[in-house]
Amino acid sequence: KQMAIDADLNSGLIDQAEARLRRDEIAREADFYGSMDGASKFVRGDAVAGILILVINIIGGLAIGMGQHGLDLATALRNYALLTIGDGLVAQIPSLLLSTSAAMIVTRVSSAEDLGSQVSSQLLNSPRALAITAAILVMLGLIPGMPNLVFLLLGGAVAGLAYSIAKRDLTGPVEEPETAAPMAVAEGGGEVRELTWQDVQPVDVIGLEVGYRLIPLVDRDQGGQLMNRIKGVRKKLSQELGFLVQSVHIRDNLDLSPNAYRITLNGVPVGESEVYVDRELAINPGKVFGELRGTPTKDPAFGLEAVWIDGGQRDQAQTMGYTVVDASTVVATHLSELLQSHAHELLGHDEVQQLLDNLAQSAPKLVEDLVPKLLPLAVVLRVLQNLLQEGVPIRDMRTIAETLAEQATKSQDAGTLTAAVRVALGRSIVQQAIGPIGEIPVAVLEPGLERLLQKTLANAGEDGAGVEPGMLEQLQRALQETARQQEISGQELVLLVAAAIRPWMARFARHSVPGMRVLSYNEIPDNRQIKVVSTIGRNATEG
Repeated sequence: KQMAIDADLNSGLIDQAEARLRRDEIAREADFYGSMDGASKFVRGDAVAGILILVINIIGGLAIGMGQHGLDLATALRNYALLTIGDGLVAQIPSLLLSTSAAMIVTRVSSAEDLGSQVSSQLLNSPRALAITAAILVMLGLIPGMPNLVFLLLGGAVAGLAYSIAKRDLTGPVEEPETAAPMAVAEGGGEVRELTWQDVQPVDVIGLEVGYRLIPLVDRDQGGQLMNRIKGVRKKLSQELGFLVQSVHIRDNLDLSPNAYRITLNGVPVGESEVYVDRELAINPGKVFGELRGTPTKDPAFGLEAVWIDGGQRDQAQTMGYTVVDASTVVATHLSELLQSHAHELLGHDEVQQLLDNLAQSAPKLVEDLVPKLLPLAVVLRVLQNLLQEGVPIRDMRTIAETLAEQATKSQDAGTLTAAVRVALGRSIVQQAIGPIGEIPVAVLEPGLERLLQKTLANAGEDGAGVEPGMLEQLQRALQETARQQEISGQELVLLVAAAIRPWMARFARHSVPGMRVLSYNEIPDNRQIKVVSTIGRNATEG
């Protein structure tokens, strides 16, 4: 306990005065328990001696009564048992008083107060102890044959004392601040305590702030379903991405408008919108028959046209082709999309270590050789973040770890290792992007443009600083036009490029055409065929 007090004092949790009070309390406890040990031995010896004297008196009385006075057993037992009890009472009453006094002295804890002050303060500070004593005295006063008047008077007096002490305790705290406050101001200038690290609140990895009208969505007592929806989102994303998504910390924010909510990652807002608890959102998926009366808006998750409608219009909206969801589903879907697009920001060192620990249960030698012998944990983290940023799940940690262990002797660069891992995961990447179809519809870059990009990136680096802005603008328009054509035909948009320019092209497409998959030729499995449906860049190379 002393070491704990020193630790709290060194960390700033308590000041010197509080530490002194705690040390004094520990010293009193130690003295009390030590004194009680000696007192228990003293009382035990006195009790054993009293019992021994009682037995000797009874046996000796029976022997004298039956041997010397010729009494029968019953008469001798009655006479000498009564005499023994009387002698015991006469002897034990002063012994009890003496033992009580001795126990009070022996068990007294060292203190600056004298014995009288300690006894009075301890006896008169607890109204509960006095109330119990008063109840016992009153019960003794009700027993026939006892000095009833004396016990009842004593019980009433003790009960009155207990009542007055309890009343004093109730009124004491009201008056205390008036006298204690000036002392606090005089000594510390109004400052309660020093700031500590506990006053610095860490940012939430995932946060959800809601306006006051949205509180029923998160309050289970009011039938709110948002908490269950968020748990479902976390479970689904954790299974899809391959690592445990952190908990979502929900709090109300009075700075927001009443119907607004805000989603934050690491304390930074990444999305916000407004929902209505008493309405439902009718989303236009692209083909609807007719218009609905309501408040026009956009779906916050996908940006589709939508209308806030009353609950009674739900059947009508579904008949017209709208997708109707409640407010909790809107928030949960928006949260799911944002977490999926920012999954690489959710993965940290602790999560990677947990992934490796789980893998070590089935492949201990692989993990032992990989980290930290071949690669530091930071490089493994960066590779996994690169995969997540490009929409590649990290569920197959065994394949990822085996590829990293194989390539670590050739390169320690996270980008090079990411490319090698993508090749190893090519089957699952294509399966996720296209599905089980045998022939993959792809768009490719015109050979001249592809060679130009390879040459430029080889000279300027992977950041693409040497690419002409005019060519980038034309390339962006060409990618967007191809994306529109693929969307009309109902096919997934996949761009197939050379491995050397795939990382740069993936970053460029991610900002220009969100949702476009950029694969390299060596990522296509051998059992899949490709079908070129579009060639991008004829106009771009002319510049």
